[in-house]
Amino acid sequence: MQQYFHSVRLDEEKCKGCTNCIKHCPTEAIRVRKGRARIIEERCIDCGECIRICPNQAKLAITDCLEKLKDFKYTVALPAPSFYGQFKPEVTPSQVLSALLALGFHDVFEVALAAEAVSWAIRHYMEVCVDRPRPLISSACPAVVRLIQVRFPSLLEHIIPIESPMEIAGRMAREQACRKTGLEPGEIGTFFITPCPAKVTEVKQPSEGRSSVDGAISMAVVYGALLKRLEMPAPYPVAPRASGVGIGWGRAGGENEAIKAGSLLAVDGIHSVISVLEEIERGGLTDIDYLEAQACTGGCIGGPLVPQNPFVARVRMGNLVKLYPAGEPWDFPRDFDYYRLKTPIPARPALTLAKDPQVALARLEEAERICAELPGLDCGSCGSPSCRALAEDIVQGYARRSYCIFELRERLQQLAEEMVELAQKQPPAMGRDWKQARDGGGEAD
Repeated sequence: MQQYFHSVRLDEEKCKGCTNCIKHCPTEAIRVRKGRARIIEERCIDCGECIRICPNQAKLAITDCLEKLKDFKYTVALPAPSFYGQFKPEVTPSQVLSALLALGFHDVFEVALAAEAVSWAIRHYMEVCVDRPRPLISSACPAVVRLIQVRFPSLLEHIIPIESPMEIAGRMAREQACRKTGLEPGEIGTFFITPCPAKVTEVKQPSEGRSSVDGAISMAVVYGALLKRLEMPAPYPVAPRASGVGIGWGRAGGENEAIKAGSLLAVDGIHSVISVLEEIERGGLTDIDYLEAQACTGGCIGGPLVPQNPFVARVRMGNLVKLYPAGEPWDFPRDFDYYRLKTPIPARPALTLAKDPQVALARLEEAERICAELPGLDCGSCGSPSCRALAEDIVQGYARRSYCIFELRERLQQLAEEMVELAQKQPPAMGRDWKQARDGGGEAD
């Protein structure tokens, strides 16, 4: 079985086995067994929903730390567009970029700048590849891409074959740094300031080859370190190059606003995304040319690793989009191959019941039978997210029917009734049971 890297991890010491997480995971990747949650790694898409919902902070995201900057001779910060929305209105993007240099980075390359270039690439692809099945689906959110790999593999051909703005920013930043310093590419480190664990996983285990980004640092960690620097005079003033077109990518709907071509639909929040993908899988929404799909509610400003309230950040992002209107486009590469994914995105068939189709079919039929006999309450007390999930766990040998408290109670009740009946009987050789003997009755049947 293929091994997967996951940014989302479980702190078993903090886990209370409360089952909150199993009910919210979009791929049913969590089970509770022996009082502790367990993550099924082949199902996990690192969306971070469990981090958000866990009342005990037992789920966490593993990210890189600032100490990793020491591994490279020259480092470049790649702030996500949503990073600007984390600060008070009086803090300008220029101050944020300057503070990143004061934090220890040698240079800064805005991911919002790369987002403008990716917007061009998407428009170009939509104009040229008119024969591709509609709607085309954005590849920008890695959690959505992995959701499709795991749960909707039939929709993989809908994903637009274009690298994410983060990957393009990492490539552009490295090329720019090589020209500027004369260093070898391996001596330059590019670090994404990430709002979510899914981006960390994209860096550590990209869909193709090696990521152009060397590390991903939590936005909350960088934000805390930056606050002190913002109070000091900026030693290295940095003028932002990105316009509101790229900055807007940090909020839901911003990607479509940047594309401005064809019939566009934007959906945010992982469960809303699932609803739309189910509609597409049924053959619907063919009148839509492009789907912007964000796993986090509100877009990247609602990521699990952002420090500020996403609703407040959305207002700030809207103001920045207006404050930095689109001007003359910068000189980014106009060759589409620069942005194209080199290999198809593979399916991750984690929801199958067996590798052998015949075995899988037999297990499916058995799971259907068991599921029909279960109470259908989806209470989660068995440690599986639903009765159907428990049935699938049973046929795969991961659970027993007695895990269902209602089934167990019914079996105990039947057993108790049988015990009472047995207690009232004597062996047949005695001819009468004790009750008949006591009451002076006739022989027992």
